[in-house]
Amino acid sequence: MANEEKVNRSVRDYWYVKYEEMNFPAIQKGWVLPVERWRELDPFILMAEDWFKKGTFPDHPHRGFQTITYVIDGRLEHIDNGGGRDILEPGDVQYMNAGWAARHTEDGVEDDVAHTLQLWLNLPQNQKQTETLYQNVYAEDAPTVSFDGGTVKVYSGNVAGVIGPMESIVPFTLSEINLTEDASYTLELPEDHNAFLYVLSGEVEIGEESTRLKKHGVATLSYQEDGDSDKLSTLHLKANRRRTRVLVYSGRPIKETIVPYGPFVMNTMEEIKQAFQDFRDGNFGPPAV
Repeated sequence: MANEEKVNRSVRDYWYVKYEEMNFPAIQKGWVLPVERWRELDPFILMAEDWFKKGTFPDHPHRGFQTITYVIDGRLEHIDNGGGRDILEPGDVQYMNAGWAARHTEDGVEDDVAHTLQLWLNLPQNQKQTETLYQNVYAEDAPTVSFDGGTVKVYSGNVAGVIGPMESIVPFTLSEINLTEDASYTLELPEDHNAFLYVLSGEVEIGEESTRLKKHGVATLSYQEDGDSDKLSTLHLKANRRRTRVLVYSGRPIKETIVPYGPFVMNTMEEIKQAFQDFRDGNFGPPAV
């Protein structure tokens, strides 16, 4: 059978993250994906970039979505109320399925400033009451594929011929692409996945129009909304500077209305109120300390 032609992705929209100083022990925050854009970003709800020290994110609950936390710099200690405790280093990723009742703490370690990206990934309505799960994906455990002028490290999904170790509840890919100056790479993603990228360093040309984006730049990408999840699309990337590093996230849209409110993401305000009541009633279990 002849290979079917793949759809080439382009940039739909792009912007640069704006940062604001925070009150200590938080230091600085920027919204990579603003929550008010969740409809176009589906299945992604928001993504925050934070610099913080110990005491910023003490014990707190979640329900109805997943988090993917990428450590850029410093060390992050994660504690959950099921007895889990671990320290994540730069390049490590922490996955949480909040499901019906997560309760955890996210802290800087000792005197470190933790610098993280945290993505909120939606759950379908029929999976918002699933079991709470945590998984730490260490950088050295994510398979890395080398090519001329760079590497692609796969944390989640089937990308570049390898499968990332993250076990997401919904279809999701996360890849880190490192490029030397003038190097190019064509990333393949399921054609029906909504996707975005974030430039951690350097400068990159993206897609068919060669849209240029520098550090702190975010781009949403075109996709086939009614496409076939078994078919692949292509995203062309070319580095204009040395040590260009890009994170690419993709996921299949869920196409449900949501209510993001505080630490919960549900489908109705009544469900949000119930989540707060359940927390007050102690149904989320003991504190994560």
